[in-house]
Amino acid sequence: MKYEINLDAYTAFLIANGNRYSGVEMSKALNMTVHAPAHDSISRWLARQTFEPSDLWKYVQSEVRLDSSLIVDDSTLDKQWSPKNELVGFHWSGNAHKVIRGISLVNLLATHDATCIPVDYRVYETDGTKNKNEHFIDMLNSAKERGFEPNYVMADSWYGSLENMKHITKLGWKFIFGLKENRLVNEIQGQYVSVSSLDWTQKKVRKVWLRGFGFVLVARIVFKNGDIRYVCTNDLSLTDYIRLSTLAKKRWTIEEFHRGIKQTTGIEKCYSIKKRSQLTHVFASFVAFVKLEFERLKTGVSWYEQKAQAVRLGITLAFA
Repeated sequence: MKYEINLDAYTAFLIANGNRYSGVEMSKALNMTVHAPAHDSISRWLARQTFEPSDLWKYVQSEVRLDSSLIVDDSTLDKQWSPKNELVGFHWSGNAHKVIRGISLVNLLATHDATCIPVDYRVYETDGTKNKNEHFIDMLNSAKERGFEPNYVMADSWYGSLENMKHITKLGWKFIFGLKENRLVNEIQGQYVSVSSLDWTQKKVRKVWLRGFGFVLVARIVFKNGDIRYVCTNDLSLTDYIRLSTLAKKRWTIEEFHRGIKQTTGIEKCYSIKKRSQLTHVFASFVAFVKLEFERLKTGVSWYEQKAQAVRLGITLAFA
């Protein structure tokens, strides 16, 4: 029986695999049970697909609540040893804490209670087409068209521009953004000071006028490790510090997603240097992660334990 390579087969390979994600490895794995395709046919399949980020929606829409909070952040796929890769540029890596050679993704995550579902993403290319903020706006516009009415849109201070705040307000939504410590606000008309210069000894949540925008609530959040972050929201009813800080910390769910998709799907591990092959692999990795997330929601088994179970099954079969 000739095995047909398709998206289901490729995502199953990504989920079951431990650390080798090449076409050669997939061919070897399939050859143990069926007449496997040659590894170059897998490479051709990757190069011929035309999946787009918008195609991810049909895989997730049945499980996503439209009142979920939407979290936006970018992530860099490490490609330091792939200088000829057609998608690679130099991007900041939060993991490496420096600029590295990699592929930059801007991701949109829907979360409600325990859910962690990517609903959209964009590949940021340094060719002058669209910057990250423009991708951000595009994804929010698509979310609006799909019927989302999120509790909040959340992002770190990098996305907290006046233009982004105004656009979210125009959509009729509320936001919670990180705020850089030098952003200018005032409590007394005409007297602007940096948000870090406010007197935080009396109030933990303050209503201020954000320069260029209007009234917002701001809060100073101190983390257990001593880090201090400032946040702001256009939800003027969110005056309770505990609730505001709890919601603001929810933004870190997207960091858990970034770690999860990298460690469970091999999204960084495609060895092709071709742009279209990389794009196909990235899309398949998102679909693979969604399968892991849906299984986690159904059974309570974590993404990582699901991977471990697949490895254990292989070991068991080897000793059978």
